[in-house]
Amino acid sequence: MSTPIDARAAGLRDRLRGSLAAAALTPMGPDGAVDLDVAESYFRRLVASGADALAVLAHTGRGPFLSAQVRAGVITRARRAGVPVIVGVGGARPEQGSNAVEDARTAAELGADAVLVFPEPGDRVALHEAVWSAAGLPMIAFDLYTNPCPPDTLHRILSLPGVAGLKTALLSDAMACQETIALTRDADRLAITGEDRMFAASLLWGAQAALVGVAAASVGTTAAVMRAYEGDDLRGFEKAAARLDRLAAATFTAPMEGYVQRMAWLAAAEGLVPEEHAHDPYGPALPDGERARVLAA
Repeated sequence: MSTPIDARAAGLRDRLRGSLAAAALTPMGPDGAVDLDVAESYFRRLVASGADALAVLAHTGRGPFLSAQVRAGVITRARRAGVPVIVGVGGARPEQGSNAVEDARTAAELGADAVLVFPEPGDRVALHEAVWSAAGLPMIAFDLYTNPCPPDTLHRILSLPGVAGLKTALLSDAMACQETIALTRDADRLAITGEDRMFAASLLWGAQAALVGVAAASVGTTAAVMRAYEGDDLRGFEKAAARLDRLAAATFTAPMEGYVQRMAWLAAAEGLVPEEHAHDPYGPALPDGERARVLAA
C-alpha cells in the first residue's frame, strides 16, 4: 500500500526513474589528498560517458572519511556537471557520533538535489526524520550489505514523506533484494538497484533506476544493460549483462572493501582520472597481481 509522499520527494522520484546514477569515486592521492579540479573533470567525464546523475560522497566516494571542507568542495564541483547530485550523508565510524544531520544541512545549502542516508546504529527511522527536518532534501534510503535493514524498519522508513526511493545493495542476498524492491514499489517510492553483482537480475525483479559503484568507471558497460532491458532485444540484454557480470566479478570480490581501489584503477585505465589520483587509502591492502587481473576483465 502506498503512503503519502512530499512533493519534493515525488519530484525527485519521477526525475530519477529509469536513470543511471554513478556512485562516483573521490579521486585521491596516496595520502588521501583531494584535488578538486581533478574531481570536477572526473565528474564531467562520467556524465559525458552516460551517467544521468552523480552520487558523491557515498560508499564508493569514501564520504564518511572526508573532512567537511573537502565534502563541500566535492559537492560544489559535482553540481557543475549539470545533472542531479545525490550526496551521501552520515555513515559515522564507530568512534564518531552521527554527522548525518549536519552533512544533509550542508548538502542543502550547496544546492544538492537529494541525500543518500547511510545506515547507522540506532533508530534508523528517527535518523531519516532528523535528516528531513534539518535539510528538507529528498532522501534515498540505503539498505547496505554491511548493515542490512529489517523489513519492518524498511516499511516504516518508506512511509516517511521525504523518502523518494530506496537503494538496495545487499551484494549476494537475492531474496532480501527482491523483498526490498517489492516493499519500495508497494510504497510508491523509487526502487533503485545498487546491486553490482546482481545488476541484471535486480532489473528483472523490478528495480526502476540504478545507483552503482561499477559506474564509477564503466558507465557505458552499465548503461548498456539498462538500455537493452528497456528495449525488446533479449539477446542484446543477455550479452550486455554478461559483460557487466564479468567486470563486477573482478571488482566486487573479497576483500569487498577493496572494490573502491579496483574501480580507481579502472577509472585511471579508462582515462577518467590521472594515475596519481587513483588511490584509496581507506581500503584494505590488495595482493600482488590484483590490478592486472582487474584490468584484464
